[in-house]
Amino acid sequence: MQPSRIANVAPYTAANVMVTRPKTMTLASTVAEVRQVFRDDHVHMLLLCEGARLAGTIVRSDVPDSADPSSPAHAWARLEGRVTTPMTPVKDLLSSMQASQSRRLAVVDPCGRLLGLVCLKRERMGFCSDKDVLARATD
Repeated sequence: MQPSRIANVAPYTAANVMVTRPKTMTLASTVAEVRQVFRDDHVHMLLLCEGARLAGTIVRSDVPDSADPSSPAHAWARLEGRVTTPMTPVKDLLSSMQASQSRRLAVVDPCGRLLGLVCLKRERMGFCSDKDVLARATD
């Protein structure tokens, strides 16, 4: 179930609104590779994974301009404040995202396995869906 607009969010959780196949990168990804992906203005957060486990997240402002392009990007990755559980109510997600002024939260299980990504749309009136992501990828 995917609410297209934020109205009555009471019955929804992160599992209901997350993108289920987010774009991921490995821990071996370099600063240069991360910068290349961030050239797409639709990408707001990169998910660095070790197998199925989410090892860290990176947003544009995490990587300093002075970072060596060949260095591992995971040095600037973090999880704190950027992850949630699949059962987190959408109202709590929205409060957290508003407080941090972010539009993305990675969804993980208790073992840290990446399940998806909550993506608040630019106008903050709805969530991105797998269908939206697929349509953008085929453009």
